Amino acid sequence: VLMGGDCAESFKEFHVNHVRDNFRVIMQMALVMTFGSAMPVVKIGRMAGQFAKPRSEPNEVIDGVSLPSYRGDNVNQEEFTPEARRNNPFLMVKAYHQSAQTLNILRAFSTGGFADISRLHAWNLDFVENTEEGSRYRRLAAKVDESLRFMKAIGVDTSKPEFTSVDFYTAHECLLLPYEQALTRQDSTTGKWYDCSSHMLWVGERTRDLDGAHLEFTRGIGNPLGVKISDKCTPEELIRIIETMNPQNIPGKLSIIVRMGAEKLRKNLPGLIRAVQREGKAVVWISDPVHGNTRKTENGFKTRDFDNIRSELRAFFDVHDEMGSHPGGVHLELTGEDVTECTGGVSAVTDDTLRHRYNTACDPRLNGSQALELAFLIAERMRLKSGLPPL
Repeated sequence: VLMGGDCAESFKEFHVNHVRDNFRVIMQMALVMTFGSAMPVVKIGRMAGQFAKPRSEPNEVIDGVSLPSYRGDNVNQEEFTPEARRNNPFLMVKAYHQSAQTLNILRAFSTGGFADISRLHAWNLDFVENTEEGSRYRRLAAKVDESLRFMKAIGVDTSKPEFTSVDFYTAHECLLLPYEQALTRQDSTTGKWYDCSSHMLWVGERTRDLDGAHLEFTRGIGNPLGVKISDKCTPEELIRIIETMNPQNIPGKLSIIVRMGAEKLRKNLPGLIRAVQREGKAVVWISDPVHGNTRKTENGFKTRDFDNIRSELRAFFDVHDEMGSHPGGVHLELTGEDVTECTGGVSAVTDDTLRHRYNTACDPRLNGSQALELAFLIAERMRLKSGLPPL
């Protein structure tokens, strides 16, 4: 599973080019990961509904003035004024219309030829050109190139829909329950209930209380679900969450999205996996290596270091190797645009250069080059796990 997209969607950033760039980088990553693992990759965008944001503090204080925190464009506005920070239910209607437009744009790109496999590979070669001669990225890209040329040589028609269109899904955090409830419908043929705001929904670390409304809501819908888990979650608590969200233990229904930081993950994840194995629970384990690695620079920018993100991903794969379980996917905050919000990686962003293109409305995102670099590293690790020879 590959999940990616903006930290939070916004009204002012909405543009067909922004949706296109995010879609493109996810597709580029999926191509590399599919080749590396020799497995299909389920592609899911944090799009078409990822507006609301949980906040650590209910209020924000600037120069002695206290106002309600900004909670996302479908709740209130970012400007620090009493009028902007007041909750406005009509913003949910505006978010719904933008989400519908986003889905239409994604539908056009995923079925209209934009996702052509040859086009995706050409974009990946543009990335590879900026890496060192003889790098692992170049070796993997050369292998993909060979495979495409071989298919064409033996008469495989790569202009068929199998090579030019993709299944692309959307997901967002199930946070603003009035919005989710308004879009929940009963299937007239099966009688099951579905939240039609998205294909998949996840419950966040802050709202996964066992006696809370969010778990109670997700318990009653048929959508694929996820739940974010940090080092605060105990094995016993995780089992109770799983039994609440997926009482019938349907394989593929529930994803456990792990966000801890590398050191805490190595210490805490084995116990969680052991409990799930012991109880025979069917879950998909997904790594979220970004949320546990946020820091603030001396000049006040929130950022994430590429090396720390890579370390957490490596720890995730290591633990699953030790436990005999399957690392099922990755969940990233990213953008296809050339922003400078996370430091490190081939784009060589530093604390000093963060200010150049720091555009996020909330948390820092990996830029296109950093996201693609991670995809190459994941592909290499998945290749080893699949028993394929290293490149």
